[in-house]
Amino acid sequence: MAFENDIFISYAHLDDESILEGQKGWVSSFHRVLEIRVGQLLGEKPRIWRDPKLQGNDYFADTLLAERLPRAATLVSVLSPRYAQSEWCTKELHEFCRLSAETGGVRIADKARIFKVVKTPIPPEQHPAELAPLLGYEFFEVERETGRPRELSLDFGPEAERRFLARIDDLAYDLCQLLGLLKGGVPAPREPRATVYLAETSFDLKDEREAVQRDLQRAGCTVLPDRPLQPLVRDEIAAIIAGQVARATLSVHLVGKSYGIVPDGGPESVVVLQNQVAAQRGREAGLPRLLWLPPGLTVEDERQKAFVERLRTDPDVAPGTELLETPLEDLKSAIHGRLAPKPKPPMPTQTGLKRIYLLSDGPDAPAVGPLVDYLFDRGFEVVQPLFEGEEDEVRRDHEESLCTCDAVLLFYGTAGEIWLRRKLRDLQRAPGLGRAQPFLARGIYVAPPATPEKERLRTLEAFVLRAPAAGFDPETLAPFLAKIASKSARPAS
Repeated sequence: MAFENDIFISYAHLDDESILEGQKGWVSSFHRVLEIRVGQLLGEKPRIWRDPKLQGNDYFADTLLAERLPRAATLVSVLSPRYAQSEWCTKELHEFCRLSAETGGVRIADKARIFKVVKTPIPPEQHPAELAPLLGYEFFEVERETGRPRELSLDFGPEAERRFLARIDDLAYDLCQLLGLLKGGVPAPREPRATVYLAETSFDLKDEREAVQRDLQRAGCTVLPDRPLQPLVRDEIAAIIAGQVARATLSVHLVGKSYGIVPDGGPESVVVLQNQVAAQRGREAGLPRLLWLPPGLTVEDERQKAFVERLRTDPDVAPGTELLETPLEDLKSAIHGRLAPKPKPPMPTQTGLKRIYLLSDGPDAPAVGPLVDYLFDRGFEVVQPLFEGEEDEVRRDHEESLCTCDAVLLFYGTAGEIWLRRKLRDLQRAPGLGRAQPFLARGIYVAPPATPEKERLRTLEAFVLRAPAAGFDPETLAPFLAKIASKSARPAS
């Protein structure tokens, strides 16, 4: 397809009036920066057209319809209260959609040729019909203290400038992808690497979610939801979420200190609702999930406290679910690790050698020495976790050990109860990581110091082996080793 202009910027001229005399208006600054960034990504200056002369209340020029809109590859609509009220702007939008039918349609593959730039927020029901299904690029932020929206601008200080440029970068990248599809001679788009449901978050994690979304899109992934979670009615949103989650091969949930928006008709927030729907999909269809909490998270809202505690301690976790409390970059690594093709587990050895994965927390490493020596002397290969190295490498080694070792023993010493619960969840998700056979035995070696939590420990998921206070006693391991022996003696089915 041949186009005279790459981008047509549709805007209300009131939105380009400068607040301070002598400065550029918002749309003029937006145009200039977008042109530079798109040019850098394309390798050539883009052809961008907007009308800098006509006023918002002038008549709609027939030449604009006849000469400019049909020749534009994409339309960037700068949404604001004035834009939504302007017959001029909505007519531009409507005519672009109508005329696009002659040049391939509004949608190319899974992408829209219209880009919604939200300069000033307005209620969803006031969005023009053509823009309502689009997620858009928000050039504003909501103040945490007051709840008021503040527009992002180059004139509002270094932090607002940084965020403004980040939004421009996202828009420019997506524009360039679509322009590549529209230009003749380019290869057909590749199949997406994966489809990820990246759950909408509360406002305090908006930046983190955008960073993850940007990382996934540039890795060739399709990111859902690809439509707004509207209207704010519980059952309708749940249906939308279920439809989106059903398309995903992985769901990722970033959970922060805020509870988030509660839709009409239900007590749970949209953040909680998305987690519930994805968890149900995990139980029914094996959808893997990654849950992320910022390190050192502090929560004041009692509803959010209860939600975070459930995530940390819920024993009813489907295989393939993992909770991380790590830096954001480690979450990105974990996502890409989940999306990477799973290597086939190595074939079992024919020597009869049994491998025991002895899991402990870092500070307990010296205390496990007597167990390692005893098990080795009994003819077992003892595998221990890595405590140093890159986060992604450590995690991959841990998952490989979960897949390949014959039995697993958790050393419950100085680590807290949360550590133990997380490791038990890791055992639950081992089949989702590629483990082909059940463990021969699973044990929890309860070592000093004594705590009330250890005294109350009861579980059907593993042998609870209570070490004497005086030190290591080989008899403590007897039930665990007997289980390995009995399972090993059974003929293969």
